[in-house]
Amino acid sequence: MTEVSSTLPTFAELGLPSPLVSALERRGISAPFPIQAACLPDAIAGRDVLGRGQTGSGKTLAFGLPLLTAIAGVQAAPTRPRALILVPTRELAVQVQDALAPLGRSLGLHTKTVVGGMSMSKQIQGLRRGVDLLVATPGRLTDLIERRECSLADVRITVLDEADHMCDLGFMPAVSKLLDQIPSDGQRLLFSATLDGDVDKLVRRYLHDPVTHSIAPAAAPVETMDHHLFIVDRADKQDVLAEVAGRPGRTIMFVRTKHGVDALAKKLARVGVRAGALHGGKTQSARTRTLAEFREGKVGVLIATDVAARGIHVDDVSLVVHVDPAADHKDYLHRAGRTARAGERGTVATLVAHNEVRNTERMMRRAGVRALRSKVTTGDDTLIRVTGAQRPSGVPVEPEPEPRPQRRGPRTGGGRDRRPRGRFEGRGEARQSGRFDGDRDGRPGEHRDGESRDGLRHTGGGRGGAVRHEGGRAGTGRHDNRRPRPEAAR
Repeated sequence: MTEVSSTLPTFAELGLPSPLVSALERRGISAPFPIQAACLPDAIAGRDVLGRGQTGSGKTLAFGLPLLTAIAGVQAAPTRPRALILVPTRELAVQVQDALAPLGRSLGLHTKTVVGGMSMSKQIQGLRRGVDLLVATPGRLTDLIERRECSLADVRITVLDEADHMCDLGFMPAVSKLLDQIPSDGQRLLFSATLDGDVDKLVRRYLHDPVTHSIAPAAAPVETMDHHLFIVDRADKQDVLAEVAGRPGRTIMFVRTKHGVDALAKKLARVGVRAGALHGGKTQSARTRTLAEFREGKVGVLIATDVAARGIHVDDVSLVVHVDPAADHKDYLHRAGRTARAGERGTVATLVAHNEVRNTERMMRRAGVRALRSKVTTGDDTLIRVTGAQRPSGVPVEPEPEPRPQRRGPRTGGGRDRRPRGRFEGRGEARQSGRFDGDRDGRPGEHRDGESRDGLRHTGGGRGGAVRHEGGRAGTGRHDNRRPRPEAAR
């Protein structure tokens, strides 16, 4: 276990090559965060590392900088990356790519992201050109390996980011299968909010004599974060949310279900607040566009399910609102961690009905949080003082339609999809186990927003009550009311 001194060394003193130090300075990063100063020397020396720190503590560079240093100077062969970062969600994969790709270019390294919901053909083309660092979600990477478009035989350094979240989503078997394909003498870096349960199994099985660097206890609250518990009557909740959403500054509101996200976004639009909606039911392009608009300030409110609770970094988020209380103390801390990042101050507010107070306070105690309790209504002085709430304009906001995906041209073979059976591609990609790359808004086995246990959305319609399974072909393919063709015509 490491204790970090108050005087931190520079990146150059930690052993980073000068091109990488210069690239960091160009991005305005001149001094390491504590977790970076703790992890870099051991990681650069080739040790296996376990890292645990508060959300927003700088873990991406803590594993990214030594990884880039380790693989510099040797070019990757086609389809054989030399370093791998496994992450649980698409958004986190894109964020890691955005953080490390410019730094990698300073060393002549090429990075690539492979995740579900994006074009597999483009990912295959990128791998064939050669990728030094691959950032991937478990499901899509497994598909590419099974198609023999990627091999992990040359991977020398592997990172598991948000390992506890991958285990929570049920990715443990897929992650283990991938790690079994990587040379056992390679270096492994594992970063997680907690180091118990299934994470501990991964550590004992795949890491060799690891050194642990923990900057803060897993349940420690951020000192620059204020927590409030607002008790509201159910009849007043929507009006209170509208006033909070009408505040200046960036706000993230967390809602339990996809339907709840969309419904709240529409209600806010009717009273004059334009809000972005983010959840696993959106296409990847829509999710990317929504996050970009929020980062650029085109929308001041982001309404999201827990798909945005981990790994999403947006500067200057000054308020996080739990519209629905978090399911457990871990989710609470990860949601709250979208504010008060990198030393900035932030406020976290949880709205509860009277019958939810006891359970919510119990969950907060497990998170190590002491929240100030207040009963509020619209126009309340406490609500205004804490959140900056103000009445919205009342002028309805016209929603912007999502652009339709462009067709890639006519298919051959009578329009039939010739992909191998049992493969899912595109939005909501899943494997036959029904497992999604970070798109499950609930725990495994829960049904959210019309999703069945197998991960497919079932909608009725058509003549004869035909049922169509959206999300791609699985096993027997797409089902509708068409008559099956003779075997010779398939």
